[in-house]
Amino acid sequence: MSKIISEPNEARKRVAANLKRVRVAAGYSQERLADVAGFHRTYVSQIERCKLNVTIDAMWKLAELLQIDPAELLKPKSEE
Repeated sequence: MSKIISEPNEARKRVAANLKRVRVAAGYSQERLADVAGFHRTYVSQIERCKLNVTIDAMWKLAELLQIDPAELLKPKSEE
């Protein structure tokens, strides 16, 4: 589903920060969101720590669960 990459780029940093912000606002723990999405329990944590290159399919599924447009996960901090 995803590939471990050593150096996070700007896109991964944006996804990490935005996912955490939206997840916390929605009241989900990392483990609970992963469980509801059908992912391994550590998957959301790895995304938020920029340890994984998340797939578009996974971003879409997380965005649906969090009731946001998937593009929200890629917005720069200044557009929040």
